[in-house]
Amino acid sequence: MGLTNSPQDVLALMEKENVQVVDLRFMDFPGLWQHFSVPAHAIDADAFEEGLGFDGSSIRGWRAINESDMIVKPVPDSAFIDPFTTHKTLVLICNICDPITGEDYTRDPRNIARKAENYIKSAGVADVAYFGPEAEFFIFDDIRFDQNEHSGYYFLDSVEGRWNTGREEDPNLGYKPRYKEGYFPVQPTDSMHDIRTEMMLTMESMGIPVEAHHHEVATGGQSEIDMRFGKLVWMADNLLKYKYIIKNTAKKHGKTVTFMPKPIWNDNGSGMHIHMSFWKDNKNLFYGDNYAGLSQTALYAIGGLLKHAPAVLAFTNPTTNSYKRLVPGYEAPVNLAYSQRNRSAAIRIPMYSASEKAKRFEFRCPDPSSNPYLAFAAMVMAAVDGIQNKIEPGDPLDKDIYDLPPQEAAKVPKTPGSLRAALEALEADHEFLLRGDVFTEDVIETWIDYKMENEVMALDLRPHPWEFSLYYDI
Repeated sequence: MGLTNSPQDVLALMEKENVQVVDLRFMDFPGLWQHFSVPAHAIDADAFEEGLGFDGSSIRGWRAINESDMIVKPVPDSAFIDPFTTHKTLVLICNICDPITGEDYTRDPRNIARKAENYIKSAGVADVAYFGPEAEFFIFDDIRFDQNEHSGYYFLDSVEGRWNTGREEDPNLGYKPRYKEGYFPVQPTDSMHDIRTEMMLTMESMGIPVEAHHHEVATGGQSEIDMRFGKLVWMADNLLKYKYIIKNTAKKHGKTVTFMPKPIWNDNGSGMHIHMSFWKDNKNLFYGDNYAGLSQTALYAIGGLLKHAPAVLAFTNPTTNSYKRLVPGYEAPVNLAYSQRNRSAAIRIPMYSASEKAKRFEFRCPDPSSNPYLAFAAMVMAAVDGIQNKIEPGDPLDKDIYDLPPQEAAKVPKTPGSLRAALEALEADHEFLLRGDVFTEDVIETWIDYKMENEVMALDLRPHPWEFSLYYDI
């Protein structure tokens, strides 16, 4: 995965780099990287086998206070030197274990992803699942928000924001992308080029291969950096490093980054299109002579993903804000259909290259607020269900779906319209996730309960600022 392969390699790297601190990282249930640090001398060969203890009751969605003790076990080949710390720090991504049984913790998202990776092998479906996420984000200059019993607001700003064309900036140079017209402009309109380049080069220095970076469609600093595809768990690990690098590079320049799907009203939101393919015996199982150069296996996988998409979206689009992006008219696909080249379909088959190596499909619904371990695992399980049960995806839709006549458009299945609806779909349709013990009933129940209580119902209870415009004078 990175610089090392064994505990001995890690210890040798620590000595070579004169490491002073070791940072132990793991993923909480909703999807934020967590960490604690120890002095370098606390890490020896035994630490990789025995692990280190911590309080699991303080991690969102995890243990109760009366069963709080947990263990992190560092993964040797995840080691990298942190480029942002003052003192030389080695980072180790960890798996989570129960201190009494020694078993992997079922609510550890990385464990769920590892089980999904193993399941496709044990089920004889494939040797490896490759993923290529394309996470978009905004680079802002300022963000303020608050809500209490008598007030609520947010205010964000960007030197690139089109809303600032009339602001006194001494001088205002005017190079601010128009709404929905920020795709691919050169400097000076693309004022984020050098920051993104620094992000890209930092990723490369940490062993993350990058394919490209560019400005995205929205005004206000929307950007994208594309990593080269990789295996499921490795790619999810890389996506966490990706977010860490992007946020900390921006902070170094006095800017702030958000992966929130829809921070700006009336402009494009941030998606995370995910490319996926299955391989076996060094052959791409998705390559064939059917529609768009796909195999029958790939079409079954698409059928499974489209069938289970409403439930899968509870993991790939897991915030209330996700469904402010999944609306017609902003490139975000709300129609559960597949097509070659067509970006208005939920699943697109890229046609840049017809080679076996490049053949894949792209799930366009997900967004970067998702926990990648859970999102990738859910996609794998839906695709495997499609393959095992030979679920046909129906006919492709090679039209601009948004321009279809109403009676024809009504026949195309739609994504859920809210997080509540996605969670209800997951509650009704999750048997496919339980196979191979990849997800468990406890994980599904805890996810639904956590999201409903802490996000859906919390938002339902609070007045929205726009409601005052609509209803104050009633």
